[in-house]
Amino acid sequence: MADLSYLDAVVLGIVEGLTEYLPVSSTGHLTITEKLLGLKVDDAAVTAYTAVIQLGAIAATLLYFFRDIVRFAVAWFRGLGSVEARKDPDYGLAWAVVIGSIPVGVVGFLGRGIVSGPLRSLWVVAAALLLWSVVMVVAERLHSRFEAQGALRGEHSVRPVDGLVIGLVQCFSLVPGVSRSGATISAGIARGIDRVTATRLSFFLAIPALTAAGLFQAVEEKSGLAALGIGPVLVGLVVAFIVAYASIAWLLRFVASNSLMAFVWYRVVLGVVLVVVLATNVITAT
Repeated sequence: MADLSYLDAVVLGIVEGLTEYLPVSSTGHLTITEKLLGLKVDDAAVTAYTAVIQLGAIAATLLYFFRDIVRFAVAWFRGLGSVEARKDPDYGLAWAVVIGSIPVGVVGFLGRGIVSGPLRSLWVVAAALLLWSVVMVVAERLHSRFEAQGALRGEHSVRPVDGLVIGLVQCFSLVPGVSRSGATISAGIARGIDRVTATRLSFFLAIPALTAAGLFQAVEEKSGLAALGIGPVLVGLVVAFIVAYASIAWLLRFVASNSLMAFVWYRVVLGVVLVVVLATNVITAT
């Protein structure tokens, strides 16, 4: 891993930026890309690099939603000290983000050895791509029922319990191939939250989850990252930031008038192709 080139860094940054917020699994795509680049996918430094360049995507989220984040933070702090301020819908949404961020942090920390070890297999990625596609289809059908009943909920109706449920489902995203956004958006629309609100909530939940994962991996694997050199790491971060910012803007426009089924079909095709190339030994799983 110490010979990671600048071209590798650019390619991985693009893949991270494109797939971090699309419901197709950034970790799964990064794992596939690392394998195609000839990198050892279960190497500690590779795993750390994968987590660290996520910080570029997080920076894009912070910039894109800066005003919203400030608004929610102000509402939350005001609500802590004022009963009247707790009537602000932003206070409930802020609590949904806070509560929803806890489960994946706890599960991710306790299961970090498994997540960065045995689960870093392309067989796991292939299985997760296919199986979670079924969950996404079910979520879309539930969402359609809410829509037909005129019962879809917007941002001002998001409650802390929504955050808890979505946060629990987010834990499945620790399995490469599931997709963090795929898990959180699916959970949101299955609860009757409209697609745009569910997608925005997914972005907000990504900030604490991915920031914590990236910083933790950077500290835990600092020696491996140091071997890469500061140059490739910075290149990956910058490229991921630029591409992720564009990806966020595109996804919000897309879900405003489209379902998640296009992503489901993509996941199924990719999962099947991956199974075939693994079964025929074109590439190895780790």
